[in-house]
Amino acid sequence: MSAAGALAAVASLPAAGLPVAAGLPAAARREIPPVSIRRLGKVEYEPTWRAMQRFTEERGAATPDEIWLLEHPPVFTLGANASRAHLIAPGDIPVVQIDRGGQVTYHGPGQLVVYPLIDLRRAGIGIRDFVCALERAVIDLAGQFGIAAEGRRSAPGVYVAGEKLASVGVRVRRQGSYHGLALNVALDLEPFSRINPCGYQGLKMTQLAALGGPRSVWECAALLEPHLKRALGLPAAGD
Repeated sequence: MSAAGALAAVASLPAAGLPVAAGLPAAARREIPPVSIRRLGKVEYEPTWRAMQRFTEERGAATPDEIWLLEHPPVFTLGANASRAHLIAPGDIPVVQIDRGGQVTYHGPGQLVVYPLIDLRRAGIGIRDFVCALERAVIDLAGQFGIAAEGRRSAPGVYVAGEKLASVGVRVRRQGSYHGLALNVALDLEPFSRINPCGYQGLKMTQLAALGGPRSVWECAALLEPHLKRALGLPAAGD
């Protein structure tokens, strides 16, 4: 899909249009369609963020969950309560302040971005367990390539030998999650030197390509999908 086509796909994502309910009976839950995986290609940050907000605001109790897989053009994003002191020298890269938690991070080509739009109440997942599930999916993917990765309870994300491989930042509204996971695959890491990544001065970043993992974002996406489904306990079409 071309970049223009992917942006159009984001802009035209349907409103859920379903009434919100406190929950569904077991028989109704069994009829909920499986999670839908959307591969959006390279899409601009702000329209994608607004589409996530719209989906979350308008979804109903029976709306299927979705996982969006994509890349963004270069952009720095600041969490809702982030300090601009961590934004050292953005230069010509745009800065967008958004509504997730956390401090500042960078997105750019060569990074796989994963936005799980999950009804956490329906899935029976607490926020902390949800973050840990996203981390676990990346840890399991890294393990396929003999890479020993780990999470940190004090600083969400995935680390290899003290360097950060993936960042996690989420927002939950009306029990629906949005934002999510950014996994460094094969990108120019220089923009991370213009910020204190995730608010940590001197934090070094790493990526799968440098550790013996895949160099293709979309190969990585295909490999990550089963780990995401297993970690989140959400079957996808065909399961």
